[in-house]
Amino acid sequence: MAGRIRESDIALVRERSRIDEVVGDHVSLKRAGGGALKGLCPFHDEKTPSFNVRPSHGTFHCFGCGEGGDVIAFVMKVEHLSFVEAVERLADRAGIQLTYEGGGVTIQRDRGTRSRLIEAHKQAAEYYAEQLASPEAQAAREFLAQRGFDEAAARQFGCGFAPGGWDKLTKHLLGRGFELQELIKAQLTKEGRQGPIDRFHRRLLWPIKDIGGEVVGFGARRIFDDDPIQAKYLNTSESMIYKKSQVLFGLDQAKREIAKRKQAVIVEGYTDVMAMHLAGVPTAVASCGTAFGTEHMNVLRRLLIDDDVNGEVIFTFDGDEAGQKAALKAFEGEQQFSAQTYIAVAPDGMDPCELRQAKGDVAVRDLVARRTPLIEFAIKAQLKAYDLDSVDGRVEALKKMVPFVAQIKDRAKRDGYATRLAWWVGWDDEAMVVRRVRQVAGGKTPVVAAQRVDPNQMALGVEVDGPPRPNPRDPRLIPEREVLKVALRLPEYAGPLYDSLPDEAFTEPAYVALHRAIREAGGASSGLAGTAYLDAISQACSHASVRSVLTELAVEPLAVKQNDEFRYVSMVIARLQEVQVGRQVEDVKSRLRRLSPIKDADEYRALWGDLVALEEYRKALLQQSAGVL
Repeated sequence: MAGRIRESDIALVRERSRIDEVVGDHVSLKRAGGGALKGLCPFHDEKTPSFNVRPSHGTFHCFGCGEGGDVIAFVMKVEHLSFVEAVERLADRAGIQLTYEGGGVTIQRDRGTRSRLIEAHKQAAEYYAEQLASPEAQAAREFLAQRGFDEAAARQFGCGFAPGGWDKLTKHLLGRGFELQELIKAQLTKEGRQGPIDRFHRRLLWPIKDIGGEVVGFGARRIFDDDPIQAKYLNTSESMIYKKSQVLFGLDQAKREIAKRKQAVIVEGYTDVMAMHLAGVPTAVASCGTAFGTEHMNVLRRLLIDDDVNGEVIFTFDGDEAGQKAALKAFEGEQQFSAQTYIAVAPDGMDPCELRQAKGDVAVRDLVARRTPLIEFAIKAQLKAYDLDSVDGRVEALKKMVPFVAQIKDRAKRDGYATRLAWWVGWDDEAMVVRRVRQVAGGKTPVVAAQRVDPNQMALGVEVDGPPRPNPRDPRLIPEREVLKVALRLPEYAGPLYDSLPDEAFTEPAYVALHRAIREAGGASSGLAGTAYLDAISQACSHASVRSVLTELAVEPLAVKQNDEFRYVSMVIARLQEVQVGRQVEDVKSRLRRLSPIKDADEYRALWGDLVALEEYRKALLQQSAGVL
């Protein structure tokens, strides 16, 4: 057994191991002033960086949890190693040969330690890689080739082959000085009915590496039809060195690009990671034998997030129902990333590997570039269950989706998606949807709009039996208010142009009621004027609240210059028409968003034609109303 590591060698390891480079394998660091670097602490969960590294001193300290020390202490804590194992790991990294006092220059590691299990996996990976070139592995090589992976690609990702026979790897490693209990502890060997046997047989293998690049396990793919184990994939069971909830396949190769690009792409399998990297998306990783979870996210957060730059996590799921469920689960479970999480769904339900085979590398890069915010995908996926062309369907959709949007923790994003929800559903009153989302998010029961009493009504001095009086300062209602004012004050100029406006041009109930009263009184072109005109309209008002709005608008000043009345009237009516056409445009767009240009080609083209015509009309109205309101 080896003695103690020579003190001079320990000092040399510290000197040759730059703490910023070692820490940088686990945490994305940013300059913090005074020669310090900072990032998210790997020892506790935090959103604001409090983990500091001082390269000039060779030390680290977290002001959040209090952990600190030198480069050896960091490796011990982050990789759960003993002092000797940490020094040996850093010595291997720096190319330093250690001398043990009383033990010579041969590095003899203690049996069963983490370093021994890591070494066993390293040699197993080398053995499996050699076996991939054997005649027995022909089917495995064909599997890779059929998916677009040549020998260089297989070598880049360490692909290997577990040969047939019961204990070929076990015998190979026993011959290299490992003990049977070590191999069992490492999950490379297991007890059979007649003795120890290899864990994997006749399967294509991928080595699973930790963030530092050490092999800690394997993923094995079924190749032969006569394989007695029906499971398509087998993975190493958890061990001292392999925790599947903390390991991501491909992270050892992707970590630098993830930190550099502030982007991580989550795929579902080993071949998808290979396809992404080879197609020019070197930030792709995959979970191994388990769903992507919170601990995986925490690993990525330390590479992605710093003070002022939020990274993006892009999930790629199949476009089928299972993929949609996975996306919804990702939204529900990863709220710390909901503000910058995206989803990319390949056409025709293809995964990234299939997409690369069918359409090439550019299509894979485009898949990532055309990502959709995960929140948007989750909302739209659920809206498909409702008939959004009917009022009842829209109401039910809002009842379901308002609480869903209220789950978004980022306040600005929550309000933004509340507005988008109203848009996607086709609900005109965006402010109402935003208000209800805020109420649910704040733990308050939404108040039904029809039951609310406008405080302005209390000043009417009459029984309110009609629509509430509108807020005169509501910017959304200014076009409606100004048009009614010119109809009341300048009927000789408004005339037939005003009378042609439909009820749908107005959205506020009180304004709709007043517009109808004007029409019942003969309209702006009735020939009446002054008090007689206003009296006729007042008699046509069925509610006191509407008569109050009438008297208010009849005395409110108009922003019109003398001798410019006709032009002003034309402009304000054009402005109101533009707002109405804008609503029609959004309605058509909402319907288009719910159609597939391929599956619903005829209806899609017809609506697109309507949209083009409406946009042209709206543009003309905008030009006509330029400079008003």
